[in-house]
Amino acid sequence: MESYGEILKTAREAKGLELELIARETSITQEYLEALEKEDAAAFPGEPYLIGFLKNYAEYLEVDANHVATLYHAKKIQESPPPLALTKRERPRFVIPLIVSLCVIFVVGLGVAATIIFKAKFAKLEEDLALARGTEFKKYELTSKPFTGRLFKSDQLVMGTDSGNIFLTVAETEGIFGLETPAGIQYVELSEELELDVDGNSIPELIVYVSDVSQKNVDRGAEVKIMLKNAANVAVASPDENQIPNAEDLPKEQARTEILSDTRAYPFTVNASFRAGCLFRYRPDRKETVEDYFASGDILNMTSSNGLRVWVSNGNAVKLQVVANSKTYELGVSKAGEVIAEDIKWIKDTDGRYKLVVVDLD
Repeated sequence: MESYGEILKTAREAKGLELELIARETSITQEYLEALEKEDAAAFPGEPYLIGFLKNYAEYLEVDANHVATLYHAKKIQESPPPLALTKRERPRFVIPLIVSLCVIFVVGLGVAATIIFKAKFAKLEEDLALARGTEFKKYELTSKPFTGRLFKSDQLVMGTDSGNIFLTVAETEGIFGLETPAGIQYVELSEELELDVDGNSIPELIVYVSDVSQKNVDRGAEVKIMLKNAANVAVASPDENQIPNAEDLPKEQARTEILSDTRAYPFTVNASFRAGCLFRYRPDRKETVEDYFASGDILNMTSSNGLRVWVSNGNAVKLQVVANSKTYELGVSKAGEVIAEDIKWIKDTDGRYKLVVVDLD
């Protein structure tokens, strides 16, 4: 088969023309002229450019442009791969429907199996929950940390007040959560968050949220979250008098300030209001130390039976109040940047009275 590239080259050489001259006169770059003679189609940005340059070049050389274009198309067809439809092996028509049917059967079977497994596990969970309840009720003390757990009928919650502890009893766990309080039985529905006034003083003391309660099985109990609205309502045991130190046993060099004197010792609360950022550390009743960074506007309430140790990185950043026997006592404010380390605790004086004092620590 004739080569359109050879035709162009032969015609150019017969006329004694250089590519550089033709490029100037046709405005076709020398690079594209060489590509046409070498039949390098990849050198052009697209086929329309190639066809246009090919015809212009042929007309300039006085060669039949249509014949040259025909030779180009013939070469392109010859080099093109055969259509995919002529070479691919056609699948039998029943294969695709068969594959779809098998997939549907698999998905349906998987769904049935998952349903069976879920029902079995749910039944086992109900059985475990019923067994976990046992025959005796449990008692939980409400603290500054929210209570989260499953409560069963007759379980009790202990909430502290200035006049002593209040016992709240779970009265209902079927379809609704009911809590028996001194102000009567109060109910909280599923997915409901409600504030409860348990002692009838028109001031809510608890926030109760019910996340799960069975509509038919009382033995499953109810999953609840209960938070105290006031740290003074934390259920705290009475002070252990054996752990209260005698005044004469304290180091003489330790400065202390008396804020309360009484014939008995009782739980007290320390409220911390932060007006600037600082590191704050506290330990109630020789328990585990709690440490955190507090920012301006934060409030922290701490309740203790015998004593509370506090440490502040910047004494001017926090205001401390002691609440005991329904009275509030303001603690002095330190200088900016001053580190505070002190004990707020009960001591027993030589006259037999109990005194709540603030002791400065080194």
